Amino acid sequence: MSDWERSSTARVIPPARPRKLAKVPFVELADGRVQGVVSSGSDIGRVYVSSVAAGTYAFACSTNNNRPCGGARGAFCNHIRAMLNEAVLQYGAERVARYLKVETADEELSGPTITAGMSAARPPMGDSGASAAVFSRFLRHLAYLDLAPDTAPLPEMQWFPPTRAVA
Repeated sequence: MSDWERSSTARVIPPARPRKLAKVPFVELADGRVQGVVSSGSDIGRVYVSSVAAGTYAFACSTNNNRPCGGARGAFCNHIRAMLNEAVLQYGAERVARYLKVETADEELSGPTITAGMSAARPPMGDSGASAAVFSRFLRHLAYLDLAPDTAPLPEMQWFPPTRAVA
């Protein structure tokens, strides 16, 4: 058994490129969507929860108070574009395009070429029902930043299956 299998931490895949967290503090590939939290450019107390579904490219964008984004009317808003660009920085363009099932003619994949490939398909407005779950997961991640560094187990992480004892 290797050292990382005996530890209480999991290996983290390093980002494809470093990214700044001020504009898009949270982005993930989960639940069949690229989803994340994007800071408002005009109000420091407001964030937008944005998502794009894999395959259909159905999209949704709303505030943390579940108000619809004014820019997401029939096309991707700037919040969704920023989230997709940050996803490319975090996971790499190939992985994001593969996850979303985007096919582009461009040999050089990037956030804008992935967005253009999806926009050409005329994506529908999606269900913003996932917004609460995405925002809740983001807040949970923020709570971990408040914890002091410690090697003691976290109670909420106890669902991990026990490992075999090492002789």
